[in-house]
Amino acid sequence: MRLMRAQTCSHLDVIASIKHATRSECERCAKIGASWVHLRTCQTCGVTLCCDSSPNRHASKHAHATGHPVIASAQPGERWLYCYPDDAFAEY
Repeated sequence: MRLMRAQTCSHLDVIASIKHATRSECERCAKIGASWVHLRTCQTCGVTLCCDSSPNRHASKHAHATGHPVIASAQPGERWLYCYPDDAFAEY
């Protein structure tokens, strides 16, 4: 896999393969009956959660609580990664 990015980020450098969503829903929103805008998949544990445009912002809460730094967009047609600690993007 080849990452295309402008920033240097050690967290993105270690991503060898992309973890993709297994379901098209935010696991935490689904449990509480909430809605979401877009989905992101954690590249450490594979959980799929809602983005920061969603009311509950579960993906960033997960990253900060667990220290899992990188998410991938789980939106159809989008092929990018984001690193929370380094505020870095990469396309794949």
